Amino acid sequence: MQTLNTPLKRTTVAVWLFTHLLATGSAHAGERESLEQLRATTTNLIELLVHEGVLSKQKADALLQKAAADAKQATQQAEVSDDVKNEVNKAMDEKTVRVQYIPQHVKQAMREEIEHDVMEKLNYKTGERLGVPEWIDRISFHGDIRLRGQADEFPGDNDDFVALNNDLTRSMNLQNSSEERRRARIRARLAADIHFNDWLSGGLQFVTGQQNTPVTPNQTEGIAQGKYQFTLDRAFLQARLNDWSTVTGGRFANPFLYTDMLWDPDLAFDGFVANVNPKFNDRWSAFGTVGAFPIEEVESSSVNKARDKWLYSAQAGIKWTAPNKSSAKLAFAYHDFKNVEGQLNTVGLNDYNETAPEWRQRGNNTFDINANNLGIPGQGSIIGLASKFELINLIAQVDLMNFDPVHVTFTGDYVRNIGFDQNEVLERTGNLYKKENEGYNVRIDVGNNSFLGPYVQNVNAHEWQVSLGYKYIEADAVMDGFTDSNFRLGGTNAKGWYIYGNYAIDKNAWISARYMSADSISGPLDPITGSSQQQNFSVDVLLIDLNARF
Repeated sequence: MQTLNTPLKRTTVAVWLFTHLLATGSAHAGERESLEQLRATTTNLIELLVHEGVLSKQKADALLQKAAADAKQATQQAEVSDDVKNEVNKAMDEKTVRVQYIPQHVKQAMREEIEHDVMEKLNYKTGERLGVPEWIDRISFHGDIRLRGQADEFPGDNDDFVALNNDLTRSMNLQNSSEERRRARIRARLAADIHFNDWLSGGLQFVTGQQNTPVTPNQTEGIAQGKYQFTLDRAFLQARLNDWSTVTGGRFANPFLYTDMLWDPDLAFDGFVANVNPKFNDRWSAFGTVGAFPIEEVESSSVNKARDKWLYSAQAGIKWTAPNKSSAKLAFAYHDFKNVEGQLNTVGLNDYNETAPEWRQRGNNTFDINANNLGIPGQGSIIGLASKFELINLIAQVDLMNFDPVHVTFTGDYVRNIGFDQNEVLERTGNLYKKENEGYNVRIDVGNNSFLGPYVQNVNAHEWQVSLGYKYIEADAVMDGFTDSNFRLGGTNAKGWYIYGNYAIDKNAWISARYMSADSISGPLDPITGSSQQQNFSVDVLLIDLNARF
């Protein structure tokens, strides 16, 4: 190994050490003391080399100046680097949010609030954010599915259905009166509520069921029958005139306060209706409804003297609300059915054929419209309604909230057909009929009121309701085609008890059960003696349903 014993090698090492020692001026404070000692030693070494003649005085001074300049430049760069680091650290401190511990329930509330804000922005900015048409925001969809098991039980002393049908003074329109029947049935509804602008809205609804009945959307299940029918059952526009009045046109839900003694819950109304709901104060309010509803359009001519059939209705009511939200309602209604009664055909003609009802169930007094032509070949019996129908209806309802959220609701409903006139019917039909033109329905409901009405609203798990009632509907109290389709399998001339129950097994899913036991009230009059004949037709109906809505 060679030693540093030559002047050139000693000079090179001294310059290298001095330059690097001066450049380390930016070292940390802990290192500065030892570095200063090494720098002094190096400077002394260069002065010694000058003294011994190895370096000239000029070269040594130039060497020291250059080393000092290099060291100054390195120090400045180091200072700039430190300034940058300080600024970065300062900026990071300003941007850093220091949060203490947040409890779990506060985190959950913050998360839900953020989700709500985000969904709200997405909902109202769909067209801007996602390119979806803005009208999507103005349509909301809802619907339900009901799976039903139905059992119809007939007592052994029922009259034969053929005999019941052939009695033309009260033709029963039956296909069975003695054999037990079991059916699996389904109902599905899909509806859309549409908001056009601030004052105009509307709706559509599609539903299962047979097209020849206005009162039941049930579809009896069976593989061999093919596809279910799914048809339009609601289509309407509604104009909001102000906060307490609307006008609706098209096909819409029942606009009245009612029970199923008058109207089946699934019956739709066609035509126009105006509703008012003025509120006087926190305790008192009123409601009123006026409407005109076409029942059946008839194309009249010189050979067809039947006329269009219409229903004109009005209802007025008042409501009182207690401080604990208990309430009482009282309403009076008038329903005038135009041109629904049958007319005898002229001999040799069929000019009043279309006075026969397009749809009926059973119970109303009837007669043969074509009785004058039965001796003519090719002519057969045509069933028409004997009575006119002009109804007055009084309904009262008390809803007690003393056990909130459990409701105790009492309902009473009375109807009289003031259109029945025994002498007028005798003159028009040639038959004598007993005056049977009244009906009533009393009922008590206990439980959550989510299940009230034909359209069950939001149902929460474990909500429940039970109902008990009694119905008495004489033959011509109401039109049999529009009353409840389940009680005695539909129609009038029926009396009996019913009990209902509902229980929510989860949110928007519930099971329900109904049992109805109904008997005939009377039979038609004997044409010779004028006394009422016995007519036996009783039915016990059991319905078990599984329901789900969305």
